[in-house]
Amino acid sequence: MPQFNQYPQYTSALAVARMLRKAGHQAFFAGGCVRDLLLGTAPKDFDVATSATPDEVIALFPRTQSVGAHFGVVLVLDSEGDETIATEVATFRNDGIYTDGRRPDAVRFSSDPREDVVRRDFTINGMLLDPVAFDADGDLDAAILDYVGGRDDLKAKVLRAIGDPATRFAEDKLRMLRAVRFAARLELEIDPATFAAMRAQAAGITKVSTERIAQELTRMLTEGHARRAFELLDASGLLAYVLPEAAKLKGVEQPPQYHPEGDVWVHTLLLLEKLPAGCPATLAWGALLHDIGKPATFTPPKAGVPGDRIRFNGHVDVGVRMTEVILHRLRFSNEDAAQIVALVKNHMRFGDVMEMRQATLKRFVRMPRFEEHLALHRMDATSSNGDLSKYEFARQHFEDDPAEEVRAKPFVNGRDLILAGYRPGTQFKEMLEMAEDAQLDGLVSSREETLALLKERFGAPPQAFTTLTSA
Repeated sequence: MPQFNQYPQYTSALAVARMLRKAGHQAFFAGGCVRDLLLGTAPKDFDVATSATPDEVIALFPRTQSVGAHFGVVLVLDSEGDETIATEVATFRNDGIYTDGRRPDAVRFSSDPREDVVRRDFTINGMLLDPVAFDADGDLDAAILDYVGGRDDLKAKVLRAIGDPATRFAEDKLRMLRAVRFAARLELEIDPATFAAMRAQAAGITKVSTERIAQELTRMLTEGHARRAFELLDASGLLAYVLPEAAKLKGVEQPPQYHPEGDVWVHTLLLLEKLPAGCPATLAWGALLHDIGKPATFTPPKAGVPGDRIRFNGHVDVGVRMTEVILHRLRFSNEDAAQIVALVKNHMRFGDVMEMRQATLKRFVRMPRFEEHLALHRMDATSSNGDLSKYEFARQHFEDDPAEEVRAKPFVNGRDLILAGYRPGTQFKEMLEMAEDAQLDGLVSSREETLALLKERFGAPPQAFTTLTSA
């Protein structure tokens, strides 16, 4: 018995295939799961391709969900304890013409698995597996049906479009981004004819929704091969259309005394190279966009001024605004956008971390998800001058300060100021910030001491609100 039969997704998909076979239909595992089995990695999902029509699938299983019956796709639902497992079942089909560059206008269902395979994207994703035979004897090679040479391409580490690559990309423009992602993640070389078709049709990627583009870019950034993915995006011409701001990083020189590694593009690629598989998407986007404001703020050394250097005055502020525009365009959630913007906004603050006042430092390290700020700074430093002293200082302070101290409840709030006799107004913000600073710096240790300090700085309260109580 294959060792991966411990996976609920496998056993559910196998049961679906057996049921389809019992009812007289053909049924195979298809697509990425077959590829991953050949690579020796556990598939995330097991999809089934069948000669049964959507109506026949729905009639055969008690729990189904139609997610694309027009295209022959039905989810068969199964339960494993408290978990619901969905197996995607797709009817063999022959696609008609694509007029929108994403989906066929119409499909014709088929009983021929070969006809279904040749309309798919890449040879490595075009293999089928007889799951019943495989489950019986565990012979993977004998159970595979390969009409397009996917097994040979996988061994040769080549990503090749099925049939005519120009046709495949004209049908579905998203396949170009998928080609980049698969080639990067699986460490494959893109077949020259396939790559030429990508370059020729790169401008067509704008027909794909921004949400899908963002999804593919995020996968590239978080699958452990982000540098290779973005090098391929650049070489294929796609980068200029999906993220033109990043394309402008190329050739923007930096002062060699701070950035011996090269221009802003090279520096950014070095950060991307350090992103591990499974890293937070917000950290990955922060690494990509942290210096996005540099091209717009590039200032060369002043002629005739000895010792002057390249400068990027205000690049953080410009980068923040650009990041906000990019993330809005790509339809990021407000929560993720806020974190990515915070990473861009604060990445230069580590330069002053050793000179910060105690209150400023404590505020700095208590920013939400500060571990991402630390990780970004470490990648930034190791991708330039290699100085990790500021990283270690901030990390030590972050780890040593007890959470209850760093995030301690303020001694004084707005109600306390009103009870003390101060009138609500614009000055409250300044007073509360001073109170918090004093608390974080250890200058006060109680509400009373804080109010006394505020009285000394801002004067006695103009009136006492005797009618208010502290209840």
